[in-house]
Amino acid sequence: MTDILERLADRQGSGPLNQPGEQDSGEDRALERFLKFNPLKFIGEPDPEIAENWLERMTNIFAALDYTEDRRVNFVAFQFERVARAWWDMIRGKWERAQTLWTWENFTRKFNEKFLPPLIHEKREDEFIKLKQETLSVAEYEGKFTKLSKYVPGLVINERRRIRQFVQGLNVEIQEGLAAAQIFTFTEALEKAQRVESARMQVKDFHNRKKNFPSRISG
Repeated sequence: MTDILERLADRQGSGPLNQPGEQDSGEDRALERFLKFNPLKFIGEPDPEIAENWLERMTNIFAALDYTEDRRVNFVAFQFERVARAWWDMIRGKWERAQTLWTWENFTRKFNEKFLPPLIHEKREDEFIKLKQETLSVAEYEGKFTKLSKYVPGLVINERRRIRQFVQGLNVEIQEGLAAAQIFTFTEALEKAQRVESARMQVKDFHNRKKNFPSRISG
């Protein structure tokens, strides 16, 4: 914690502060909230799966925290060590010289260029195109669909295409249950698919109980 606060103070010391006490107090509280999520360190492992999972975890944390863009970048950089720290120090120097905005978009783009090579993006694109529900629940399928869709923005460029791609990957029986439904948003597609899934499960359970009932009586 002390090390983090020292680095934060160094970063903030480069700019003027109108009210240092209030600014420091606000940053301390924001940092405390961030650390309560137990963010993982990242040392720059060569395994792209580790980098991908780490960035996803950081993204999810900041989705729950209403932080400014530069604060997100500042805080996430505190989790870097060793190779990742050396890389970030280089990027930070370039940004400061070029006066690049400290935005989450700029950060993730640079991070992906370094730790998620094009081959990984191609692999994820292929996984998305071939993704089918099969033995997954609708919720599990949606989770994979959403995670992989960020690698193929062209296929989910608008709501209509996103819905169509999602429905095409569902099992046939669920697609049939959605055939007559009016769907205008992705959220509606997910909710209605889950309702169809739930109804089919109830019918299946009913028939299983009915099939086993005579055997229990005869026994």
